[in-house]
Amino acid sequence: MARFTAGELRVMQLLWEHGEMKPAELQALHPEPIKNPALRSYLTILVNKGHVGRRKVGKAYLYRARTPQQRAFSSMLGDLVETFCAGSVEELVMALVRKEKLSEDDLLELKRLADTSSTRRGQKSASTQARRRTRGMGP
Repeated sequence: MARFTAGELRVMQLLWEHGEMKPAELQALHPEPIKNPALRSYLTILVNKGHVGRRKVGKAYLYRARTPQQRAFSSMLGDLVETFCAGSVEELVMALVRKEKLSEDDLLELKRLADTSSTRRGQKSASTQARRRTRGMGP
């Protein structure tokens, strides 16, 4: 998935939050003043990248997000892990835990998630090993 610049991401956030809009509506909701040509440039780039779709209604175009927010988040999170954490999700989580002021409840929830995840991973690993033994592939 093509990455977003900061300006493109601001436009995408508006489209995710408010749905289909005209450029004038986007401009009015934009978090900082933006001139029409700059906004239209972002929209054109996002359409070309496939993140935004547009349709003509009368003389106006309406723009809508085509890339789901969760998909963009997952992709950007993967980029973050690769770029800053050498591909280690554990390193990212540990950095967040160290940096943020987490409550005891937050830490307990993280432990519960980690325990659930490791249990699931253990079950998958055991079933994979059993399949391999059945096929004569060894442990």
